[in-house]
Amino acid sequence: MEKKRNRLEIIRDILKVIRDRNGRIKPTHILYKSNLSYQMMEDYLNELKEKEFITEIKGKKGKTYAITEKGMKYLDKYAIVSEFTESFGLG
Repeated sequence: MEKKRNRLEIIRDILKVIRDRNGRIKPTHILYKSNLSYQMMEDYLNELKEKEFITEIKGKKGKTYAITEKGMKYLDKYAIVSEFTESFGLG
């Protein structure tokens, strides 16, 4: 059985989903790919917007989310920390 994801892992997963979709994605795709409930996804998206990791873009066909430079830096730093902890058998 896989262990439960922590908050930082969920943030990483959401940002990766956005980045992997050319940096812009609809909320429904985030919902499916990040494996969260709708309410949890909304809470995380609001926090990520407040902290400027993502931006919300409202268009004619609804809203999309784009990853910011700060969000990209988070993914880079997360990868470094993850690699470090795994190298010591802590990951």
